[in-house]
Amino acid sequence: MPKNHARKKELADLKAELGIKHTCAIALLDHPDPDETQMLVEYLETYSDISTYKEAVDFLRQEQNNPLSQILCEKCDWTVGMACPECPGCGCYNGRCSGWRHEEYQAQMDAATGEDADHDLYGCDECGAGSGGSPYEECVCYDEDEEGQAA
Repeated sequence: MPKNHARKKELADLKAELGIKHTCAIALLDHPDPDETQMLVEYLETYSDISTYKEAVDFLRQEQNNPLSQILCEKCDWTVGMACPECPGCGCYNGRCSGWRHEEYQAQMDAATGEDADHDLYGCDECGAGSGGSPYEECVCYDEDEEGQAA
């Protein structure tokens, strides 16, 4: 497939997928940083008030310049806005504080470290009630213990 034909197909796909104008699709394809391009596409897909390439770039620059978005730790990729006030600060220091902030950002920590959380913090470890799909399921583990004691 000739290079120009492939580019025309990419432009058409972007325009259809994101609902943007031709000039915005060209600017998006010509954006110099592939990681930033991915973020720009994500912004255009996610936010209804961002509908042009310029609006997406402006939002990206705003996020990059936000002090809370700056990386606090290269190892765990926590940002300044995620800092734990009870320990030295980042996700690398699990177990040195009460852990409430670390639990709050557990999914992001797992993604950064490549680990996978084995259990659901909100579900019963024994019967699984309250985890995943239905947080309103009622745990029956202790009901069975009480029935056994009454008999």
